[in-house]
Amino acid sequence: MRKRKRIKRKNNVLFFPGAEKKLIDKGMENLQNKNYSEAIRYLEEANVLDPDNEQVLFGLVFSYIEAGSFEKAKALTTEMLQKGIGDYIYMVELYLTILVHLHEYEEIITTIEALYEENAIPFERYDHFKTMLHYSRKMAENHVESENTKPVAEKMKLEMTELDLHKLSQKNLNEQMAIVTNITNKNIRPYLNEIEEYLADDNGHPFIKTILLSLLKEQEVDRKIIVRKFNMEIEVIPYELPGVKEQPQMLGIKSLSESYLENENPTLLMNITEMLERIFYMSYPFELHPTPPHIWAAALHYIVQQYLGLEPMIGKIVDKYCAARDEIAQVLDQIEEIEKISYPNL
Repeated sequence: MRKRKRIKRKNNVLFFPGAEKKLIDKGMENLQNKNYSEAIRYLEEANVLDPDNEQVLFGLVFSYIEAGSFEKAKALTTEMLQKGIGDYIYMVELYLTILVHLHEYEEIITTIEALYEENAIPFERYDHFKTMLHYSRKMAENHVESENTKPVAEKMKLEMTELDLHKLSQKNLNEQMAIVTNITNKNIRPYLNEIEEYLADDNGHPFIKTILLSLLKEQEVDRKIIVRKFNMEIEVIPYELPGVKEQPQMLGIKSLSESYLENENPTLLMNITEMLERIFYMSYPFELHPTPPHIWAAALHYIVQQYLGLEPMIGKIVDKYCAARDEIAQVLDQIEEIEKISYPNL
């Protein structure tokens, strides 16, 4: 049995076990779904609980940028640079991207000149920074951005924010998330080969793969694609897949849990539903085994009670759901494996 988890206290506010993870899950889900104000709300709450969580910090920066809150993005990126969070050059480029949006060309010039003085610019990025410095000097001289320079500025922003999808799985997860976030509003067909390569790569992260599959479905891609996750492989046609929240197995488990707990224990049901959706988001588009919903409902009942610091009685759960202990144990192993890598510290 797991030890009872302590309730966290922050500034006299109580946070129950698992609260931070739930906030991160909700924040990242809303970021992926382009609900940036909601993503910010959840991630800011998570940041109160864990101010140094890199995943939360990067999620907040991306959300601020997409929501047009560039001052907040600048302040947070500055703080991350001061704390040495993330790859230094990557963070500097992110910071410069924000400065372009704010038209703070003098600051761009000062930053890049300092990088040159410190010999801190990698050889392969030398020309890129040189071009950026030249452009910023011209913009600073003009003070304002005239209509005929806007296309140049937009091109510069694109170059600074759109990263190469080639060998995506070899980039760190922060870069992967930035790339995927950047292509969500674009026609992804030019990137199909790179996306297919990532989906079939055992090193690709399951969370990123689900986002990419959702994009392929949304844009009605109808070619066969191989997906690998959790030592499983499947060939799918994205257009024909059910939506992430419409997976038949997940809906069956959810319906059964509701029939048992909706009136008896709605709080437990809410936590079970959140974990269920998280597990099937990560495993999408695979059907998980054993498939019967009553086994999953029983296992979720058991593990969520543990997460809430309760002492689940396996005998009562077995009787309640008519599920065998060994089958419940098999599902518990899967849940713990998926939960362990759901949202790693980036």
